[in-house]
Amino acid sequence: MSRAVKALMTEQLRERYAGMSSACVVELTGLDVQAQEKLRRNLRGKSARLEVVKNSLARRAFQGGPLDPLGAALAGPCAVVTSPGSLIDVAKLLVEAAKEFKKLKLKQGVLDGDPMLLSVEAIAKMRGRLEILGELAMLLSSAGRAVAGCLQSPQAKIAGCLKGIAEKAA
Repeated sequence: MSRAVKALMTEQLRERYAGMSSACVVELTGLDVQAQEKLRRNLRGKSARLEVVKNSLARRAFQGGPLDPLGAALAGPCAVVTSPGSLIDVAKLLVEAAKEFKKLKLKQGVLDGDPMLLSVEAIAKMRGRLEILGELAMLLSSAGRAVAGCLQSPQAKIAGCLKGIAEKAA
C-alpha cells in the first residue's frame, strides 16, 4: 500500500472516530461469517458499530485524541466497536456474545476518554447511565420523604391529642 493511500485511509479513520471518546477492541479470528453477521446485527440493535481496522493506521488515526490509549490494545487481527450511546451497554452485549461465540476474544477498551485501558469485562460490570440516574432519583426522593415524615409527625400527634380531648368532652 502506498503512502498516499495510507495517509488517505488514516484521515478517513480519524474523521470517523473524531467524535468518539469510548471504544472497545475485540478479536474475531475463528468466527464464521454467520456468527460475525449475527454479532454485527446485535450491535446495530444497540446503535453500535463493529469495524475491522488495520492496526497501524488505527494507531495513527487515534493518536492525540481520546482513543489514543486504545492503540496499545491493537495487536493481532482486531476490530473496533464504537457506539454513540453507552459503551457499558455495548460491553454487556459483547460479554453475552462471548458466551455464545466461544472464539470471540474480548480485549480492552477506553471509556469516556479515560487514559486507562480497561478490560471489556470490567466495563460491562460498571453501572450504566440509567442505573446511576435511577439511584440518584431514589436518593433525592428519600431525603425529601424523610423531611416530609418528620414534618407530618408532630402534626399527627397534635391532631390525635385534640381528637382525644374532643372525644372525652363529648
